[in-house]
Amino acid sequence: MSEKLLELSNVSCGYGTRTVVQNVSFSLAKGEILCFLGPNGVGKTTLFKAILGFIKTTSGSIRIDGRDIAKWNRKTLAKAVAFVPQVHRPVFPFSVLDMVIMGRTAHVSAFGSPGKQDMKIAVAMLERLNIAELRDKAYTEISGGQQQLVLIARALAQQAKILIMDEPTASLDYGNQIKVLEQVKSLAGEGIAVIMTTHFPDHAFLCATKVALMQADRVFEIGEVAEIVTEQSLGAAYGIRVKITHTLSGDGEWVSGCIPLLGKRELTAS
Repeated sequence: MSEKLLELSNVSCGYGTRTVVQNVSFSLAKGEILCFLGPNGVGKTTLFKAILGFIKTTSGSIRIDGRDIAKWNRKTLAKAVAFVPQVHRPVFPFSVLDMVIMGRTAHVSAFGSPGKQDMKIAVAMLERLNIAELRDKAYTEISGGQQQLVLIARALAQQAKILIMDEPTASLDYGNQIKVLEQVKSLAGEGIAVIMTTHFPDHAFLCATKVALMQADRVFEIGEVAEIVTEQSLGAAYGIRVKITHTLSGDGEWVSGCIPLLGKRELTAS
């Protein structure tokens, strides 16, 4: 059995007296990809904030490498968990390279500044995502999709064991969405544990090793992709009718996909 890298036990959290997430438990090992599905407002981002230490849990525990993070300082946690937000609106026109170097903050001493090794790592992350040509451009002047790739590069420069991504493909065109999912699989292959949210069930089929489905009324399910991503569960979560299809790829592997059904028309297999 894989060693647990991240473990949540009966975690509840929220804001003030309002509980948003209640009694959530799951674990994640090195190299696993956990894809979160579910409609807006059910608590996915709130749960992420608890894992990142932005808000405190009201009950339960969050452990990394078997240690409770409740007493960790921000720098220690940043060395273990990196975060790619869905939206980022900078105030100052930092260069793209400077934005990525910020991911090295947890590795720089309190009164120090990034060194040659930090610069080398930042440049390598830009090259990895094929956006090295943007390094000297102002982050505020590139497209939303390019900004999202820069945020991913910044998180990778952090060199954390766990990567949390809040809808990482939301601003990307179709081609870049697939490229990001390929990077996610590549990172998992290097032993990084990845948690990501998406509103596209197909993304779970493409890269996830397990899926968590969060619904209204604090319903939480987690398991294998085929077990959780079903026509019935997606219909209940999103209030629509869908059809799960299976296609044989050119490599001889079965690939699954999700098709929404519009109106009352049923889809029949050819």
